[in-house]
Amino acid sequence: MTANSTHSLPDIGASVERLVQFYEELTPAHLRRLDTYYAADAHFKDPFNDVYGLTAITRIFDHMFASLQQPHFVVTQRLVQGQQAFLAWEFRFRLRSWRPDTEQCINGATLLCFDAQGRVSQHRDYWDTAEELYEKLPLLGALMRWLRKAGSASRKTIHADRSSP
Repeated sequence: MTANSTHSLPDIGASVERLVQFYEELTPAHLRRLDTYYAADAHFKDPFNDVYGLTAITRIFDHMFASLQQPHFVVTQRLVQGQQAFLAWEFRFRLRSWRPDTEQCINGATLLCFDAQGRVSQHRDYWDTAEELYEKLPLLGALMRWLRKAGSASRKTIHADRSSP
C-alpha cells in the first residue's frame, strides 16, 4: 500500500460521529436515509432480530416507532479502532399499554464494523433482556427477579474443602 492510497480510506471516526448523531436524532423520517449510514447488505443482530439488508433493518426501526412512545438513543461512550467501533448507549422510551407515563431505559452496547466506504456492514447489539426488559414487566418481572436471586452466586454460601492432602 502506498502513502497515497491511505487517503482513500474513510475516516471511521467521522463515520462513527455521523452515525451517533443519526441515532440520537432518529425519527421515522430519518429512516429513508439509512443507506447513507448502512451498506445495502448490512447484517443487523440484536436479542430479537437477525436480519440482512436495508429493508429488513428499516422494518426493525419502523416496528420500534410503531410499538413505543418517544423512543430515543443516548450514546454514552464510543471506542473506535481500525474499521470497528463500540458504542455504549441508553435506549429511552415509554410503553404504550403499560405505565405510559413512566420512561423506561435499557442500557446496552453495539459493536459496529464498517466497509471501505465508511458504512456499517455489521451491527451487533448487546443488552440483557432479562434485567433490562423482562424484570420491569408486571408478572414476568417477579419471576425473573426470583430467578436472578435464586441463581446468584453472591447469595449462596460456598464451603471450601479444608481437608489436607
